[in-house]
Amino acid sequence: VQLQASGGGLVQTGGSLRLSCAVSGLIFDFEDYGIGWFRQAPGKEREGIVCSSARDASTWYAEAVKGRFHISRDIAGSTVYLQMNGLKPEDTAVYYCSADPISYADYASTCSTPHFGLWGQGTQVTVSS
Repeated sequence: VQLQASGGGLVQTGGSLRLSCAVSGLIFDFEDYGIGWFRQAPGKEREGIVCSSARDASTWYAEAVKGRFHISRDIAGSTVYLQMNGLKPEDTAVYYCSADPISYADYASTCSTPHFGLWGQGTQVTVSS
């Protein structure tokens, strides 16, 4: 299984970026996986910011990104997107996509690294003030 994240870069405060995560080599149908975006700032632990259950039945957003970020899944292209609007300097981090082959029905309390076993390499997002 491979997850290839891309789309990071340098953007000014208030700007937008769209991250992509191309997924390949999955055993099950892509729509049956839980998917998530995580980020890790320097000196901090990796944190889940948005997770979506199988078939996107339920989506959880961290308070820090709610209303600004949006996750979507292109089933035909086996790609996960993260649209990020209204970026702030505190959004600066390495962003990782992940997949969970045993999807939870609701990730409100499980959008965290122990519950996701498939990871991409990360893409750097830097927001200048």
